[in-house]
Formats: sequence, structure tokens, C-alpha cells
Amino acid sequence: MINSTLKGTYLHSIDAKGRMAFPQKLRDKLGTSFIVTIGKSCLNVYSNDEWDNYCEKLRGLAGGKANAARLIVNRAVDIETDAQGRILLSKDLRDYAGLSKDVTVVGVINHAEIWDSETYDRFTASVVENDLNEVLDEFAF
Repeated sequence: MINSTLKGTYLHSIDAKGRMAFPQKLRDKLGTSFIVTIGKSCLNVYSNDEWDNYCEKLRGLAGGKANAARLIVNRAVDIETDAQGRILLSKDLRDYAGLSKDVTVVGVINHAEIWDSETYDRFTASVVENDLNEVLDEFAF
């Protein structure tokens, strides 16, 4: 179970076999075994407990959303880190998220995300400064 918020941005690379080092600070919170599935232009990484919570929410969906939930669950895989803290991502998952060599791993409160670094840079550049300021203003002390 996650005992604190997942946070931070970490730059890594994937080798030709699909292996990548997974950030130690995130492994400390997720454990050495977790779930990886498709996300929005990236891969989402959940602890086993958080995955159970996520699936509970998916169970309540109907219609087209239930079909989308099916894809999320069908593409989910159990991942274990090796002795060097690396994970192996299948070609299918790498292709879905457009992962080739340089990746950015980010902590996002209750899960982590694995992005192609160029895609992540475009995503962050697309965040409208006014929206960021609005959020910062709403949660300012």
C-alpha cells in the first residue's frame, strides 16, 4: 500500500530488449511488484492495492465506458523489478505509449506514469499557464 504520495520526475532510457531502470523513490512506495497498463498517451503504474481501488471504480462503468475499461484491464500486466531495479515492458505496451529510448517517469499522487520523453515535453508545454495559475491560486496558503 502506498504510504505517501507518489511524486517527482525521473529521466531514464529503455534498452533494445524493453528493460528500463525504475526510479528507486517510486519503488520504495510501490514495492517490487506492481501493475502496468495503458494510460492517456503513456503507461500507468499502480501498486497492487491501488490497482484494486481503480478496478472497483471501473466496475461501476456501463456502455462504451465499460468497453474502454475492458481494454485498460485487458492490457494490464504484473511487473516485478529485477535485482538491479529494472522492469521489462512488453513491445505491445511500449508501442502503445510510443516508448523508444528516452522515457520520463513521473509520480502522480496515487500512481506513476511512464512517458516517451518527447511526448511528455509536449504535454507539459501544452499546459496553459492560466490553468496552472488557477490551480495554484485555489490551493495557495
